[in-house]
Amino acid sequence: MSADLNTAKDSIFTLKKSDLPAGKYMLEGTAKDQYGQKVRLEQSFTVIDPEASTPPLKMLDWFTVLKDNAMPGGVDQILIGSSDKDVRVLYEIELKGKIISKQWIELNRSQQLISIPVKEEYRGNFSVYFTFIKRGRSFTHSAVLNVPWDNKELSFKYETFRSKLTPGQKEEWRIRITGKQGDKVSAEMLASMYDASLDAFAPHNWNFSIYNLRGNSIPFRSGSFGTIGSNWYSALDIEEVQPFEFRNYDYLNWFGFPMANFNLRGSRADATSYYVDGIKARGNIGLPAAASEVNEQLSLSSGAVMTKETVALQVNDSNASTQNQEQQQGSKTNASVPPSVRRNLSETAFFYPQLLTNDSGEVVISFSSPEALTKWKFMSFAHTKDLRFALDEKEIVTQKQVMVIPNAPRFLREGDKIVFPAKISCMSDTPLTGSAKLQLFDAITMQPIDADFGNNLQEKKFSLRKGESAPISWSLIVPEGQSAIVYRVTAIAGEYSDGEEQALPVLSNKQLVTEALPLWQRGNDSKTFELSKLVNNTSPSLRNVKLTLEYTSNPAWSAIQALPYLMEYPYQCSEQIFSRYYANSIASHIANSSPRIKAVFDSWKSSSPDAFLSNLEKNQELKSLLLEETPWVMQAKDESERKKRVGLLFDLNKMSQELNTALNQLQKAQSSNGGWPWFEGMPESRYITQHIVTGMGHLDHLGIKTIRDDAKSFGMINKAIQYLDIRITEDYNNLKKSKTDLDKYHPSGEQIQYLYARSYFPDIQLSKNAAEAHAYYMKRVKEFWLNAGEYLQGMIALTCYRSKDPELALGILKSLKENSQNKEETGMYWANNTGGYFWSRASIETQALLIEAFDEITDDKKAVEDMRVWLLRQKQTQDWKTTKATTEACYALLLRGSDWLSQAPQMDIRVGKEKVEIPTDAQAGTGYFKTSWSGKEITRDMGKVSVQKISSSGNNNETVSGISWGGLYWQYFESLDKITPHVTPLNLKKELFVERTSARGPVIEPLNSSTTLKVGDRIKVRIELRVDRDMEYVHMKDMRASGLEPENVLSQYKWQDGLGYYESTRDASTNFFFSYLRKGVYVFEYPLRAFQEGEFSNGITSIECMYAPEFSAHSLGERIVILGK
Repeated sequence: MSADLNTAKDSIFTLKKSDLPAGKYMLEGTAKDQYGQKVRLEQSFTVIDPEASTPPLKMLDWFTVLKDNAMPGGVDQILIGSSDKDVRVLYEIELKGKIISKQWIELNRSQQLISIPVKEEYRGNFSVYFTFIKRGRSFTHSAVLNVPWDNKELSFKYETFRSKLTPGQKEEWRIRITGKQGDKVSAEMLASMYDASLDAFAPHNWNFSIYNLRGNSIPFRSGSFGTIGSNWYSALDIEEVQPFEFRNYDYLNWFGFPMANFNLRGSRADATSYYVDGIKARGNIGLPAAASEVNEQLSLSSGAVMTKETVALQVNDSNASTQNQEQQQGSKTNASVPPSVRRNLSETAFFYPQLLTNDSGEVVISFSSPEALTKWKFMSFAHTKDLRFALDEKEIVTQKQVMVIPNAPRFLREGDKIVFPAKISCMSDTPLTGSAKLQLFDAITMQPIDADFGNNLQEKKFSLRKGESAPISWSLIVPEGQSAIVYRVTAIAGEYSDGEEQALPVLSNKQLVTEALPLWQRGNDSKTFELSKLVNNTSPSLRNVKLTLEYTSNPAWSAIQALPYLMEYPYQCSEQIFSRYYANSIASHIANSSPRIKAVFDSWKSSSPDAFLSNLEKNQELKSLLLEETPWVMQAKDESERKKRVGLLFDLNKMSQELNTALNQLQKAQSSNGGWPWFEGMPESRYITQHIVTGMGHLDHLGIKTIRDDAKSFGMINKAIQYLDIRITEDYNNLKKSKTDLDKYHPSGEQIQYLYARSYFPDIQLSKNAAEAHAYYMKRVKEFWLNAGEYLQGMIALTCYRSKDPELALGILKSLKENSQNKEETGMYWANNTGGYFWSRASIETQALLIEAFDEITDDKKAVEDMRVWLLRQKQTQDWKTTKATTEACYALLLRGSDWLSQAPQMDIRVGKEKVEIPTDAQAGTGYFKTSWSGKEITRDMGKVSVQKISSSGNNNETVSGISWGGLYWQYFESLDKITPHVTPLNLKKELFVERTSARGPVIEPLNSSTTLKVGDRIKVRIELRVDRDMEYVHMKDMRASGLEPENVLSQYKWQDGLGYYESTRDASTNFFFSYLRKGVYVFEYPLRAFQEGEFSNGITSIECMYAPEFSAHSLGERIVILGK
C-alpha cells in the first residue's frame, strides 16, 4: 500500500485496523531535499495482535510490554510467547527488593497476555521477570512497571497571572493549590523569581524526590552455557560506570536497514544498552546522514511495536509551531515630562520561603516587577503537612514599547577611551522616531560630569520600524580623580519613553604606593620624626592620594581600627572567612562589654551623614569592587567620617548577622573529615585547619567566645581536632614504618603548630594511638627546641607551659630574651625575624605569638610593652599587610587591652607647620584619634612630625609615664602603563594572543601594535610564571581591560600538569591561588572576549606570597585598542 503526505497541511496519517494483519512490515518514506535529490528512509516495524493465540512472527522468544503505567486499581499488560513447544516460563513479581509472587506459565507454540492488577502498595514501581531455558540456552526478560505517586501530587491553578510585565509594575498573582481531585488544601509554598539569563552560567532547578521510584534490583545474566559462537548480552549497572564525554560517529547501515545508532560514549551504559560482539548498540534508531538534510524529517521510535488498533506516524515540521505574542503597553510620556528611568536592575525579583494558603486555598504573591528588561524564571514549590507536593516553573518577560538597553562595561579605568554602546528596540505596532541621551553624574554628589568625560554630544536621533533594533553609541575619555560615576541612558519616542541608570566604579590606572613612618614616645620627651621620601619628593608624575596620621595611648584601639579590614576583605578562602568571624566576634564583644563603650560607637554612628558610604551600601557590588581594586577610595576623608564608618561596623544587629553568616560559611567550608582547605575544592590543609583551631582558642582565651558553650563552633572544633589527631598519628606511624631513628627526629613546623593548637583544647580526649603520637612529639620538641626558629620556640614554650612543664617554658623564654634586641626607637624584637617564604618565618605572626608567650608565662609587663612597640611600628594604615597577620596582631594587642576607656594624656602633635587639633573624645574617651589630608593639601614639609605629651597640669617639666604609639602614612600613585617588570624569586611574563580562523582551523597570533583587534574577537591570555624555589600560599592576580569580558565566569578548583589551584573570576581581574608552588616554570591560559570599542589599559599581572607580601613580582603594563565591527 502507499499514501501521499503533504507535511505543509498534515503531519499524521492513520492506517485502519483491517489494513495490516499481525506481522513484520517495512515502512518506506521518500522526499526531496533542498537540492531536488530524492532521499529515502526505510524503517521496519512489527504489528501485533494481543488477542491472537500465536506470536506475530516465528520466534523462539517473543516478549513485549503493552502497558507499563497504571494507577492502583488498574491493570498492566505484558505479552509473552514462543513458536517452540513445551516452554515453561518462570514468572516473578518483585517489590522493594523482594520476590512477592512466583508462578509457572506454559507456552506451546503460543502467546499469552499477562494482566497484572496494580495494588496500592505497588506505588513507586514494581518489577516483573520472565525466565525460561530452551535448546540449551537461557532467556530472561524484565520490565519496570510504573506506579506513580499521584496520590502525593498537588496542582497549581493560576487564578491571576501575567507572563508579560512592564518594568516596575505592581503585580499581584493568585495561585490556587488543590489536591489531585481539585479539593481545597492547606499548604505552604516557596516561590522565587530571578533573571533567567543566570541559567546560562549554572542551570537552576528544584527537586523534591522523597518518594522513590524503584527499578530492577535483582541482577540477571543470561549466557550461552559455553555454546561456541553464541553472542552474550549483559545489562550494565549504570551506577557502577563513570560517565565520559559523548562522541558521535557515523551511523551504521546494516544491509540497507538503519537498525541502530551506534555511538561511542566512553564507558557509560544506559539501561536499554547492550554490547553486541564488542559494539555498543543503543535503543534509539537514527536516520541516515542524507535524511538529516530533509526539511521535514520522519521519526519513529526504536524497536517500534504497534498494536493492531491503530498505526500512526508523526512527522515533525520545524516550521509548524507558532508563538502567540501578547501586546504590552509601555510607558507613555509627554514631551515635557522627564522620561522614566529604570534603576532597580536586581537579578532576583523575589524569594518568599514561607507563603501560606488563605481560607480559599489561594496563595497571594504581591511584588513590584524588577526594572531590568529581560526574561524571568518563576519557580514554585508547595507542600502540605502530609507531604503532598507540587513543583512548577514559568517564564515572564519585562518589556516596554520602546526599550533602551545599555551595554556598559563592568568598570572604567582612568585614561581609557571608550565607545559607550546601547541598543534601542521598538516593540510598538507602529514605527517610532525619537532621541536617546547619555548623561553622566558623580556617584557621590550626583552633579553632572559630562564635560569631564568629553560627552559633549549627549543626544542622538533614531528611527525604528516595528520589531526593529538599532545600535547607538557615545565616545568618552575617562579622566583621573573620579572614584565612581552614575550613567543614565534615556530614550524618548513620541508618547513612549525608557531609561536606565546604574553606577560604575572608576579604577585608577596607577599603582598605590604606601610609605609608613612609625611614631612613638616615652614619657614627656619631645620627639621629632621625618618621612624622608615625602620631604625629598621631586617627582613630577607622582600624584598624592592621602596623608594619614593616627595616634593612641591604648594599643587596643589600634587593633579595633583594623577590624573593618578583616570584616570586608574580598576573597572567600577558609582563612579569610575565619578572619571575618574573628573580627566580628571581637567587635561584638567590645560593643557589649560596657554601656560607655556602646555609647561611644553609637555617637560615632549617628554623626553627620556620609553620602558616599550611604550610596555604596545601596550598591554592594560596586562597594565590593571598590574595596578590592581601589581600597583607598573607602578610606574616610576626615575624622568624623572615619568615626561614623567604624560606628556603623559596630552596629550590634549587623555584627550579629555577619557573625552568623561567617560561622555558617566556615561550617560549609569544612570537609567531612574535619579539615579545612585553603579554597573550595583544594585538599584539606593542616596548616589552615590548625590556624583556625588556634584562632578559636584565642577567642576563648580572651573571654570573647565561650567556644565550648556554642554547639556549632565546638562541633567544628571537635571535628577539626579529630582530623588533626589522625594526621599526627599518620606522621608517627610513617616514621616507624620508614625505620627512622626516633631519638634523632626533629619535628616539623606543622607538627609543632599541632601541639600548640591542641594545647587550647586539652579537654578533647586523645585516642590511644593519637595519645602515643602526641607524647612522642612532645618529648621530641623538648629536646629539639634550641634548633627551632623564634616562632616555633614560642609555640613550644606555650605548649610546655600548658602541659605542666613551666621550667622548660621559662628556660625557652630566657633564651629568647637573651637573643633579642631592645632599643628605645624600635622596642624589643629579634634580628632574625625578617620574614620568609613559609608560614613559620612570618614576622608579624612571630612577634604576636612571642607577646602571647611572655604575657602568659612570665607576666613580664615591660617586655610585652616593648614588644608591642615593634608590632605597632609594622602597621600599614589600617592593617598588618595580611588578614592572617592582622588577626594575630589584634590578639597580641588585646591581651591586655581590657581597659578600653583608660584616661589618656594630652598630646601636642605637629605635622609640618600645622598643629593637629585632637578631638576631645580622643582624650576623654578612647585615647585614639586619626586624621588625614588629601591630594593638594599634602605638602613636602608635612613629612616632619613632632610629638610631645603634656601633663594634666600643663607643666612640661612634670614627668608623664607610659608610652604612646602612632604612624604617619603617605599614599601616592604611580602609572600602571609605566610600570616595568619587577623580578624576585617570582618572575612573570604575560602575553595576549588573538584567535583567528584559517583554512587549517583556529590559529593564534600575538597581540602587538600591528595586530587589529575587533569587537567579538576571542583573546587568549598566556601567563608564564617562573619560581626559583618552593613557596606557600601564593596569590596571582591578572588585571583585565574594561573592554574585555571573561568567558570563564565560574570560580573553581582546577588541576593542570600536576599543579592544583583555585581560579577566581572577579569583575576587574582573574585570580589564581596556589597553596603550594614548587620550583619550576608554569604556563596558564584562559580566554577573554573583546566586547567594547575603545583604547584601554590592560593593567598588570602581579603575584605575591599571600601571607608574606614582601615577596612579590609583577609584569609589564600595556594598552590595547579594540575597533568596532
